[in-house]
Amino acid sequence: MSEIEKWIERLAELAVWGANVQPGQIVLVTSCVGKEDLTRLVAREAYLRGAKYVDVLYWDVWLKRARVELAAEDTLDFVPPWLAQRLYWLSDEHGARITLTGPQSLEALRDVDPARAGRDLLPRQKEGSEVLNRMTTNWCLVPAPTRDWAASVYPNLPEADAYRALWEAVAHVCRLDADDPHTAWETRAGELRSNAERLTDRRFDSLRLHGPGTDLRIGLLPSAGWIGGSFLETVDGIRHHPNIPSEEIFTTPDPDRVDGYVSATMPLSYAGSLIEGIRIEFSGGRAVRIDADEGADALRAIAAKDEGASRLGEIALVDDGGRIGRLGTVFFDTLLDENAASHIALGNGYEHPVESPEDRARINRSGVHMDFMIGSAELAVDGITPAGDVAPVLRKNVWQL
Repeated sequence: MSEIEKWIERLAELAVWGANVQPGQIVLVTSCVGKEDLTRLVAREAYLRGAKYVDVLYWDVWLKRARVELAAEDTLDFVPPWLAQRLYWLSDEHGARITLTGPQSLEALRDVDPARAGRDLLPRQKEGSEVLNRMTTNWCLVPAPTRDWAASVYPNLPEADAYRALWEAVAHVCRLDADDPHTAWETRAGELRSNAERLTDRRFDSLRLHGPGTDLRIGLLPSAGWIGGSFLETVDGIRHHPNIPSEEIFTTPDPDRVDGYVSATMPLSYAGSLIEGIRIEFSGGRAVRIDADEGADALRAIAAKDEGASRLGEIALVDDGGRIGRLGTVFFDTLLDENAASHIALGNGYEHPVESPEDRARINRSGVHMDFMIGSAELAVDGITPAGDVAPVLRKNVWQL
């Protein structure tokens, strides 16, 4: 057995462990062409844990290209109703979800009209945010390399070497090189939860993020706490790790109190579209000016999806204690890149960090949730108390609490 085959086996087992698949559960695995080996082993591991049925949904970005190029423009927002019904049914059944992240290929949509591409967000579904907030399913996301993805991350390496290099990086950041990856993640999760608890205890009214190209003030909801450690619990009490890897702590902001401007520090691959050099200006919570060096029309189309798509649903802070940021690699995968640097997300907010019903009623609602990275060693984060006092939170990606 090759080393890559061993990593695939370990990652499959870790994904099913992270989702904490229960005996008798239906398991939905979302994958794409090029990830068949890992997909099959995930299904096998789920059955070993007692899954009742593993439902695999494969996507192919090259089929998406055909639609974006050739379908009538007024049909690009159409999503077959059975996809939503599938997800709602799984929620009603209190099933499990495992998603294999990472682009199948960044080349598939590179030269198509970005405004058209930004209207078709599949495989992302707006119902996914609703099901997530219901907390009826236990889930886990893990990165799954493909050869085409590896070629984009390591363009100067031969194909086989690039594929191995990407698997080496994934094995490292997912802690597959640990004697016991489960224990390694429980330990890191404990560190992140401690950081989140310290920040929650400060009960800041807002945060100010400032650095090159960024000066942004984000209001916080009074009862919103910070969550870290990629650890959640379903309504049935099933504890699970939604993201592997996870190096962030995050909260749900006040969608009406976001003002200033922000610049992305990393490119973003979202639903097949590559967006680089993002610059957004906010006023009264809404993005009033949206621009980018590449993919600006796709970004604007995404932010126009619905009323909440141009407001913030998340603010996440990432320190220098994780493994991803230290690599200095752009992976073009939100799961990996968002855990390399602090980030914000346009669109739907999470309910679970927010305690009071009054604050939950104010959470931003949208069918979109698009994270983009704004963190760097030059980004300073300050906490502002209700009385107006300012305290440093992050400097050079190091906690100041």
